[in-house]
Amino acid sequence: MFPTTTVGSFPRPRNLLRAAAEKRNGHITDAEFDKVADEAVLDVLRLQEEAGIDIVTDGEQRRDNFYSFVSEKLGGVRLMSLAEMLDYVEDKGGFEKLLQSLDVPAYSINNPTCVGRISRRRPLAADEVRFLRQHTDKPIKVPLPGPYLLTRAMWVPEMTASHYESKEALAEDVVAILREEARELIEAGASFIQFDEPVLTELVFTQGQTRTFMCAALAARNDPAEELAFAVTLINRVVAGTEDVRTGLHVCRGNWSRQERTLLGGSYAPLKATFEQINVQQLVLEYATPRAGDVTAMEDKELGMGVVNPRTETVETPEEIVGHVREARRFLPREKIFLNPDCGFGTFSARPMNELPVIRAKLESLVSAAKRLRDEA
Repeated sequence: MFPTTTVGSFPRPRNLLRAAAEKRNGHITDAEFDKVADEAVLDVLRLQEEAGIDIVTDGEQRRDNFYSFVSEKLGGVRLMSLAEMLDYVEDKGGFEKLLQSLDVPAYSINNPTCVGRISRRRPLAADEVRFLRQHTDKPIKVPLPGPYLLTRAMWVPEMTASHYESKEALAEDVVAILREEARELIEAGASFIQFDEPVLTELVFTQGQTRTFMCAALAARNDPAEELAFAVTLINRVVAGTEDVRTGLHVCRGNWSRQERTLLGGSYAPLKATFEQINVQQLVLEYATPRAGDVTAMEDKELGMGVVNPRTETVETPEEIVGHVREARRFLPREKIFLNPDCGFGTFSARPMNELPVIRAKLESLVSAAKRLRDEA
């Protein structure tokens, strides 16, 4: 009961960041980069195992960020910094103003931009699972960018429209790629595939007025209901046929800054009907931040409950975590509650949200709370 896990990402060490830059510039080979990345992954794995985490990840150590890394795996996709994108987006002034207001350095975040017909040249994450499986017997969770997020991020009309007639046409290839990846992940030994779709909250909290930098194209319809229906269709098509693995959907309010004023706020209640239509077993939601509001439980789904905040230095006590979980138990049986942080600890490689000593303490507190809850049960 009360399995513990993380949302996925951990900070990358400096030598790994240096190696990633050298690989991008052609100064080292993929094999040389992997040698550095392997050590970083094993360090993150040891941290999780020593803390007592039940379901582990590789910390997304090989990734630039939680969705931009696909540019290395897919044909027809170019990795661009938000600073580079200023040269292409039509509303340059508005885009720059948006970045400034959201506390987003344009040089520190990269976006995978569609610049041709996309194709899967290499697995997105299956190789990560194969490596991790060699070093742990624990169940493995694999975070992947969801199809809606990827489609919106990659659709930049100024560069994409000559290859796809519409965002919907691009989404067809995105869905096919993610379905193929899910099949390979299952074969590689993944126990849990988590699809990250953080921008769903943006649709209901901003009424179609894009406020997050995550989707550089700002490619949303004016009607949030239409956009949510589009997202539901894409996700359900991707997870169809994945009954052999646990699937989850991670939705938050942004995880790019410690400045609370820049992040979205509001209850998940407006998304309840959407969540009910999405065919995943688990919703991975943030609740450690007051901005998330009260628990919104789905009776037919597990809840990956965010109980520690990855953006603060304050370490939540086991007693505080147990109190949060008791609130969820008013709606859900104990068998359906998993414990995790609200979001990743290092969503963007150049902008981690926390330091390893604090992260370790937060995970240890999370595990202690899970033990207390099991004893109560």
